[in-house]
Amino acid sequence: MGARTRARRHALDILFQAELREVDAPTVLAEYRGRREDADQQDYNPYVVDIVTGTTQNRARIDEIISMSSIGWDLDRMPGVDRNALRIGVWEIMWRSDVPDQVAISEAVEAVKELSTDDSPAFVNGVLAAVASREHGSDGESTDDESVEG
Repeated sequence: MGARTRARRHALDILFQAELREVDAPTVLAEYRGRREDADQQDYNPYVVDIVTGTTQNRARIDEIISMSSIGWDLDRMPGVDRNALRIGVWEIMWRSDVPDQVAISEAVEAVKELSTDDSPAFVNGVLAAVASREHGSDGESTDDESVEG
């Protein structure tokens, strides 16, 4: 697993944990970093911090983008892993020009393939492909639709 893939997984864990505990993600990140320091483990890849900070700072806009691209699915109805993988994917598509849309999409799809429901990979792929298409005119992996119905 590459360094950025691991960073995305760590960030997904942090975002999911923050949502589950109903605390802000930077607090959870600080706790995780403190535990790593106490255990004399290497600090996280800086990309973990970038993801947690970027998704937190832009969360309202990210959630709006997800909602526009996932017709028939409220954010609250989505599995938590899917919701947070989508947040990371949208953040990379919208705010990280160094990450190709296809990479952002496939990384999110792979995460939910391992961690979520059987239907999650297709759903996440469709939502992020719609976001990428709308934003950059690229269709990501699969769909020609502007949104994905649930």
